Amino acid sequence: MNVAEAVATRRSIRAFHDTPVDLATIRRVLDRARMAPSGCNFQPWRATVLTGKPLAALQQKLLASEPQDSIEYSFSEPNQSPRHLARLKELGACMYGSLGIAREDTALREQVSRQNLTSFGAPVLLLCHFERFMGPPQWSDVGMWLQTIMLLLREEGLDSCPQEWMALYARLIKAEIGVADEEQILFCGVAIDHRDPDAPVNTFERPRVPLDEQVRFVGWE
Repeated sequence: MNVAEAVATRRSIRAFHDTPVDLATIRRVLDRARMAPSGCNFQPWRATVLTGKPLAALQQKLLASEPQDSIEYSFSEPNQSPRHLARLKELGACMYGSLGIAREDTALREQVSRQNLTSFGAPVLLLCHFERFMGPPQWSDVGMWLQTIMLLLREEGLDSCPQEWMALYARLIKAEIGVADEEQILFCGVAIDHRDPDAPVNTFERPRVPLDEQVRFVGWE
């Protein structure tokens, strides 16, 4: 698989086959991802990767808990922009439409959201965390590292779903994996496994903004 194919076929998978993923494959992907871009070579990313009984134990606690009363970090500012909010609503319409769930069916939508707690059935969960003193440039580095991981997973025939949703339970998760809350931020989880290719939630068309609405090309005749 070349890079273009990996980019084109990577998507947030929300229905997995729950098949074992061997440690050697995960180590190979993460070892290669160490070469992701990093400003000043700070390499701010940290992670804990769970499977088996430790993952099941965490998920049981998540299912029995409510989101924490103060969020780990704010990610909703773009909701104040009509242009960006429209993109969110368009994606939601596509995803829930693929599942046959009406917009007004809030109870069923909540059931779908709660599948985040078990990472949509994936048997491997990467939890990304890093020191609280890291600033916006380092957050960008972490994003490039995660993208590198997700593309390398495609090369291995695997799929993923990045889950910022996990940050709603950050303190619980950090306590479970032995990370000090006062020292580190939990950024997200990444569910890892093989996709169910027949699940409608994995096959709907993902809306994207046309290139020329986002990028200007200057200096070409």
